[in-house]
Amino acid sequence: MKPLLVALLSFFLLHSAAAAQKPNVVLFLVDDMGWMDSGVYGSKYYETPSMDRFATTAMRFTNAYSQPLCSPTRGSLLTGQYTARHGITTASGHQPPQPAGHKFLPDTAPANVEMLTPESKNYLEPAQITLAETLKGAGYRTAHIGKWHLGLTRPHWPEQQGFDVAFHCHPDPGPPGEYFSPYGVTAEGNPTAKSRVGTITDGPKGEYIVDRQADEAVKFIQGSKGGPFFLNLWCYGVHGPWGHKEEYTKAFAAKKDPTGRQGNPIMASMLKSVDECFGRILNELKTQGLLENTLIIFTSDNGGNTHSNTVADGRKSANEDWQKWAGLQPPTLNTPLRDGKGTLYEGGTRVPLMWSWAGKIKPGSLSEAVVGPIDVYPTVIDLLGIAKPEQQKFDGVSYAKVLKSEGGLDRAAYFNYHPHAGLLRAGGVWARSGDFKLLRWFGNPGTHELYNLKDDLSEAHDLAGRMPEKVQEMSKLIDGFLADTGATYPRPNPAYKPVAARPAAPAGAKDDPLAGWKERGCKATLTNGMLSVQSTGKTGAAFLGHGMAKMQAPAVVKLRVRSAAGGAGKIDCLPNTASDPTGLVSTPFEVKAGEWQELKIDLTHKGPLGTLRLYLPVDAKPVEIDSIEVAPVKGQAQRWNF
Repeated sequence: MKPLLVALLSFFLLHSAAAAQKPNVVLFLVDDMGWMDSGVYGSKYYETPSMDRFATTAMRFTNAYSQPLCSPTRGSLLTGQYTARHGITTASGHQPPQPAGHKFLPDTAPANVEMLTPESKNYLEPAQITLAETLKGAGYRTAHIGKWHLGLTRPHWPEQQGFDVAFHCHPDPGPPGEYFSPYGVTAEGNPTAKSRVGTITDGPKGEYIVDRQADEAVKFIQGSKGGPFFLNLWCYGVHGPWGHKEEYTKAFAAKKDPTGRQGNPIMASMLKSVDECFGRILNELKTQGLLENTLIIFTSDNGGNTHSNTVADGRKSANEDWQKWAGLQPPTLNTPLRDGKGTLYEGGTRVPLMWSWAGKIKPGSLSEAVVGPIDVYPTVIDLLGIAKPEQQKFDGVSYAKVLKSEGGLDRAAYFNYHPHAGLLRAGGVWARSGDFKLLRWFGNPGTHELYNLKDDLSEAHDLAGRMPEKVQEMSKLIDGFLADTGATYPRPNPAYKPVAARPAAPAGAKDDPLAGWKERGCKATLTNGMLSVQSTGKTGAAFLGHGMAKMQAPAVVKLRVRSAAGGAGKIDCLPNTASDPTGLVSTPFEVKAGEWQELKIDLTHKGPLGTLRLYLPVDAKPVEIDSIEVAPVKGQAQRWNF
């Protein structure tokens, strides 16, 4: 009887100690993983068994958001702040930090630039009290493993933001070694485009960096016995340059998606590696007896990439390896969501999010709460019973009650701010309140798009014209957000001088309705002040051409167009003659299906524009053109108003 009592006493003491121990925290962030890029979120092509199994133990969110690009999301995760407040508004964390006193919104710009656009901070402010610092102050051992992208130089590295252990390198928009060892990272020196510096060391030749991240995570977990830990693993997959294991890729190349939505074997291969990395961490926690006392968060830094490697142009944007396996497919597709990474539409900002904590979060549960990266920090410390640092300003709120099935989330609206893309490249901001989402474009004041996401998840039906009261109501919310966060949002350039429209032909002269533009493989018809272009020849061969005389690049081409079908277009510049392709420079762009849109295509090369060819997606349906403007950085712009 006595041995039995001793055994029972030992059992209860062991489990009482485990219950009293602070829970560990794991934040697993995937790079560029879309909302639909796992089995549990609906993919019938990608294979993600670890993510799918994890979902059975977790609460899965269907209305979780990120920023459109990575650095802003990462800054919000660690600070609990909107990007408009912490200042990192685009993926610029690999660029040199700006000096003290730098002005992030210019007072003026050249006369041919319509908008003053803010510059993103290239670093996370050292004064921020990060999630890692707060957990470290509460007795946690902390580690950052993987992509950082929140500061190029040593004062802005993870070791200076609360991490005891750090496995990283700089600059880091993508992985070192193009995913494979040797990684080429040195411990000393200054990071440059040609010299990566950091703590990553080479593994065996051919080692895959995502596998190495799993090794480093396991080592950290094993070395953290006896105390709570925070593992911040920011995975290098599935970002470009899309290094992949060919044995996996080959298997996926033979697979078909029954829904017809996805089918890129390189992306499938990379997601399989990411899934294995996540699975190894879960397995190690289980082996160490820590799984039930670990709070685990799984999410992505932005929506899936739907634009890279889709145009085989003169610059070979799709490299030979990509074309071999994926042809001209984009990395992924976010259907039914609209667009992808880098945009403010749902495909660019809606992401997977799952939380697990045994005994606290109901396994296999589902939440429709609207949440984002700003909420992770306050939610984690609320769940752990850690007080908010008084010096830190929070925009995010805790949704611990949602996770514990004890209540809802009381918030008037959630916001997403991205002042670097969209109409006239001035970007925009949106507010999500209930089922409604209002988009405001800075580059065209007064322009809004309104969607009821419950009825129109694909954002195909703009309700702004039919619901002006709703637009006004939600626009006030956006005004309040911009004022509260101190956003340096884009605004009109006071020095801007609009380019005069093409003058009418002199009396008695033969008027050219195309104003010098030549049709090739297409028919252009001027009707009611709009130029309608439709294909008359083979697919992808239709273009409008015009000689640009002595005009020099770099330059900006602005188009106001409308297309019922949408699709990919490009601008070819032939600096010599139309019959001599030597020096051809091709710049791709995308036309969205739907209403009128203003496109800005940056021609960044240097030299004469020569003959400019404008290829539009006219194979399926005509494209209407309202105006074309070609504006060199130096020299007089030329504009055609049809």
